Amino acid sequence: MTLREEIRSWLAEHLSGEFSAARGLGGPGREHEGHDIRLAWERRLGEAGWTCLGWPKEYGGREATLEEQVAFHEEYARAAAPARVGHIGEGLIGPTVIDHGTEEQRRRFLPPIRRGEELWCQGYSEPGAGSDLAGVQTRARLQDGEWVITGQKVWTSLAHVADWCFVLARTEPGSQRHRGLSYLLVPMDQPGVEVRPIVQMTGTSEFNEVFFDGARTAAANVLGAPGEGWRVAMATLGYERGASTLGQQIGFQREYAKVVETARRTGAAQDPVLRDRLVQSWLELQIMRLNALRTMTSLSAGEPGPEVSIGKLYWSEWHRRLGELAQAVQGREGLVADGPPYELNDLQRLYLFSRADTIYAGSSEIQRNIIAERTLGLPKG
Repeated sequence: MTLREEIRSWLAEHLSGEFSAARGLGGPGREHEGHDIRLAWERRLGEAGWTCLGWPKEYGGREATLEEQVAFHEEYARAAAPARVGHIGEGLIGPTVIDHGTEEQRRRFLPPIRRGEELWCQGYSEPGAGSDLAGVQTRARLQDGEWVITGQKVWTSLAHVADWCFVLARTEPGSQRHRGLSYLLVPMDQPGVEVRPIVQMTGTSEFNEVFFDGARTAAANVLGAPGEGWRVAMATLGYERGASTLGQQIGFQREYAKVVETARRTGAAQDPVLRDRLVQSWLELQIMRLNALRTMTSLSAGEPGPEVSIGKLYWSEWHRRLGELAQAVQGREGLVADGPPYELNDLQRLYLFSRADTIYAGSSEIQRNIIAERTLGLPKG
């Protein structure tokens, strides 16, 4: 039995019974769906060894190759398995702890991530900084063997359900830009942390504001040395675009198929302009997959290049255009909610939430700057 066959067989067997209702739940713009059953599913994956596949075996992983991880993510998406609630822990903070943490930190933080017992969120963006990560103003000072943190983070995905947050904070008074930052691991369930949901255009609230007002964490809960937070934070961002990208595109194909189906039902497919847009969208989706495979090749060689930024810029802009096309093929019915008070159909939700794609995880403007400066060698603007 090949690995793909093993994955496919396991998913078919276990996405049944109590977990049959979890199929298709969650994902961008829909993270409010079925959190409890998805958390239970995360723990079932952990029990069976299907989480953290690329981690070293000594930390509970399978040391799966990039190709093997791609196989898992593609089969997982094809099975319409629920969106993972532990992806921030597995894909971002976990690899960061492995590469930059102490052995004590690895023993403390990695097992609960692998088992689906502790969820994480990312404390990077701030109201006054946005995509300018070096402009963070959240501050932390050592007091009585603990870091005391004061400041605000914004657009913090899933903070309302997270147990821990990795926080980039300024720990050297008077420091500026990327100097004097530290990478702190902060428990969320404490009096000094307040989470306020941000209601989106979809009516849901997976993004949050997080306020730290004297929040505390142990002095040992810093990754890397104090003052080296920028280096560690950049390493985390490097893990952000990996094998799951190809699984994401399976979901894009499913959304595109829904748009085509709707265009046929409403008669929009007879409009030559809309038909041309549908064909163009399909062509761009094929290009996206080829570019993702090229990125996987460079990552396999241990040399992530400009393809990473190109890929994020490409898929986010394409997805936003798909959302606009989804709204166009619905015609007038796309302008009215499915039901009170604000029940949206899948294509309406796609249109509204895809507006965020070009902002989060590095805005399109930032990605264009990276490509211009680092790839094309253009002067900084």
